[in-house]
Amino acid sequence: MLATSPTPTQAPTRAPARLPGLVLAGGAGALALAVHAAVPILGATLVAVALGLVAAASGRLPDVVRPGLGAASRGVLRVGVALLGLQLVLDDVLALGWPVVAVVVGVVAFGITATLAVGRVLGVPPDQALLVACGFSICGAAAVAALDGVRRSRAEDVARVVALVVVCGSVAMLAVPLLGTVLGLPPASTAAWAGASVHEVGQVVVAGGLLGGAALEVAVAVKLGRVLLLAPVLAVVAVRARSTTPGVRRPPLVPAFVVVFVALVALRALVPVPDGLLASAGAVQAAALATAMFALGCSLDPGALRRTARPLVLLALAATGMVGLLGLPAAYLVAG
Repeated sequence: MLATSPTPTQAPTRAPARLPGLVLAGGAGALALAVHAAVPILGATLVAVALGLVAAASGRLPDVVRPGLGAASRGVLRVGVALLGLQLVLDDVLALGWPVVAVVVGVVAFGITATLAVGRVLGVPPDQALLVACGFSICGAAAVAALDGVRRSRAEDVARVVALVVVCGSVAMLAVPLLGTVLGLPPASTAAWAGASVHEVGQVVVAGGLLGGAALEVAVAVKLGRVLLLAPVLAVVAVRARSTTPGVRRPPLVPAFVVVFVALVALRALVPVPDGLLASAGAVQAAALATAMFALGCSLDPGALRRTARPLVLLALAATGMVGLLGLPAAYLVAG
């Protein structure tokens, strides 16, 4: 019996065991950021997930990197989500006006509700439908992985939904500016639509950049309004998971990384934060998300991605369309 008990010399081995995987994921995340810097239209998230899929498809990932990849897909991801709070400027969001803020809230609330309803009709498992609903309605892959932090899902399901949100968001990133031109919308109006409809923050930045001028600022401000709703949505999900989880061990009422996220939003709103600190935090946040997305990509067998059930793919397409329609009113509420 004594032989099976952990000894003082065994406990510290966990951190070194994670080091190879963390180094691999960190290096891949840095490469994804470099590719994005060279080719801005290729989002770091997209590149990181693609690199992870390639690594998984190679079949050459040694077992020694598995613990570190697991830590990156959860722990490092939470760091990235928490630091996202420093990017939110409440004054910029409120300056859009309450009608636009109402549209943003509607996109998230009705986007999640409608996606869950369509998921039931299509027969998509509830856990998968919730991942799609939050990821497509709030802030893409970061929301998917953050949701997994408060309500554990299968790693394969998380990776599938991340892949779908990246692909669908990339299509929306290019489609919204094009459709705005077809509809004759001014750049700022189209940018508001992009911020209310495109999934990833990075994808919104690309869409706003394609529109030029001050459109980028409008697109990012609207998008950050959606990101701001990540905390209350995660809190609601955590409370529901806590009330329905059997057994003694329950998820925390509000996860620590959500508390940090909210605290950083409040800090940015109440205290002048030095530009250097904001830049450093932004770099760390981008690196953390790229690192985590690579690790998530590694967790998905490409064969499983090819076998992704048609209902899940249809739900992803439907969610993209619904969020796009829900976000369209924002275009007519922002002056061109």
